[in-house]
Amino acid sequence: MAKLHAGTSGWAYPNWKPGFYPEKLAQKKFLSYYATQLNAVEVNYTFRHMASVKTLDNWIRETSADFCFCVKAHQVITHIKRLKDTDEIMTRFLGSIEPLLRAAKLGPVLFQLPPNLKADVSLLGEFLAKLPRALRATFEFRNPSWFSDDVYAILRGHNAALCVAESEDRDTPDVTTADFYYARLRKPEYSPEERKEIAGKMNHHVSQGRETFVFFKHEETPEGALYASELLKIKQ
Repeated sequence: MAKLHAGTSGWAYPNWKPGFYPEKLAQKKFLSYYATQLNAVEVNYTFRHMASVKTLDNWIRETSADFCFCVKAHQVITHIKRLKDTDEIMTRFLGSIEPLLRAAKLGPVLFQLPPNLKADVSLLGEFLAKLPRALRATFEFRNPSWFSDDVYAILRGHNAALCVAESEDRDTPDVTTADFYYARLRKPEYSPEERKEIAGKMNHHVSQGRETFVFFKHEETPEGALYASELLKIKQ
């Protein structure tokens, strides 16, 4: 049965007290508390670092069995190599997140491409063809040239999701290309009416049998975490 996963892109934010975290909660306990309120997190740490086994083992131990980590692909893959000649770095990166896979806590891997990387259907197809079939991949394109039927067809052919990203200055077409759905909602605020609409959309994808992942804006204030918590309660 498909499931709704909701959270934010990180958890280590003291300024979420007392809106989300209890006032006296120690920072080392943030993740374990976060995991009692939300069932997924998007990890930005892996964009610049190869996570150690010790770090991942700690994350696994501090979260419940059904908690999910969605990790951002390393910047060497997306921003330096720009999807070309990535065999060696992909092997290293996939090896570094292996503990999450073994623990059944690995969600989709987010490949966030730089704004100055324009559409190249052949490049995308070649890159996707080399990914392990068991890996769920989602692509956040930040150059509008990627939003085309040819790109969507390539994604569908490899069961890779178009990351539906929404922010104050950029919106991705809401196109479904995989048997799962992935959304990044980055506006600072969402009205009650907007949140109701989001809940309806996400629950629709779940009802269609798609595992659904949605992550709200993080960092400055706890609103994103509160929106995600509310979304999960609406689902229930």
